[in-house]
Amino acid sequence: MSIFQATRRVAYSFVAAAAATFATQAQAGGHGIDLTGKTVEWIIPFSETGGSAKWANFYAPLLSEALPGQPTVVVKFMPGAGSTKGANFFQNEKYEDSEGTLIFGSSGSTQFPFLLGDPRVKYNYGDWNVVLASGTGGVAYLPPELAAKMDGMNAAPLQGEDFIYGNQGATRLDLVPTLAWEMLGLNVESVMGIKGRGDGRLMFERGEANIDYQTSSSFLSGVTPLVEAGTAVPMMTWGALDDAGNIVRDPTFPDIPTFKEVCEATDGCETSGEAWDAWKAFFIAGFPAQKMVFLPNGASADAIATYTAAFEAVKARADFAEISGKRLGKYPQMTGEAAQNALESGTNVSPEAKAFVVNWLQEKYGVSLN
Repeated sequence: MSIFQATRRVAYSFVAAAAATFATQAQAGGHGIDLTGKTVEWIIPFSETGGSAKWANFYAPLLSEALPGQPTVVVKFMPGAGSTKGANFFQNEKYEDSEGTLIFGSSGSTQFPFLLGDPRVKYNYGDWNVVLASGTGGVAYLPPELAAKMDGMNAAPLQGEDFIYGNQGATRLDLVPTLAWEMLGLNVESVMGIKGRGDGRLMFERGEANIDYQTSSSFLSGVTPLVEAGTAVPMMTWGALDDAGNIVRDPTFPDIPTFKEVCEATDGCETSGEAWDAWKAFFIAGFPAQKMVFLPNGASADAIATYTAAFEAVKARADFAEISGKRLGKYPQMTGEAAQNALESGTNVSPEAKAFVVNWLQEKYGVSLN
């Protein structure tokens, strides 16, 4: 553990204790920071069509109810430059200017450029203060005529097909599916530069793409109707992690095989070696801790504890498991030290995994990050 990580963990242990105190005070009519009559602006660095939008729109009214003073929480979309535009904007914001009325929603597509050294990145996760981390999953799906060609979990019969995929960008979360499909030997051409995964789904619906993936929240709301109508068939999930770090079936989609299972059933795809290790490293960085909420640089302990307590109160709602399961899927929603641990896993990969992906991006897309 680095000195930075140890320091942050100590700080978050104090914050967690303060959050518990503020939660008790809130029940008695007190609070940490007063947001009465204020508007909290929640920046999402993506378009309003994707999974981050659905995640933030789910939480916003619940957070409004839970924060002291019940401020209005407004989700502001700031897409551009692979989500780095919004992240760079947030990096330049100081807590003392907003006094608790500005928060930021990060995603794996924001974490990956940071991990890979994308030159557009001017932000540093070490400067921000995490108050919520949300795990999620992802589901790849096909048109029924192509899905019917698979031999059970064996994707080899698809290796002679030509696929088109709406891709948000080479260094974004889309590298998890595109590397998976390459490992399976599929010929997938990426149409680069779509603004959000919702646009990828629309390409699929219009017949402009014949392979796609969505994060769990978007799959539940946007693709499930297509599955029910018979125009889309799930191919695989990326899976989930058990306590030992093994990839297991996604708890939201337990009947759909994981990429690991499909890979094991497909000749030429290996679940060991450099490609697998890199894929798994970026899957872990991108999905078990995919979405996070931050306060800006300089946030006070009172502010961090207030937001932590508010998200704890949201999770403690009697109906939370039911409503979150329907909208987000069955994944951990983490605060305090658990959120800090998720941040560390989401913003760190091994040098070997990074080197493999950097070289792969250069060879596949001509993207130079060296």
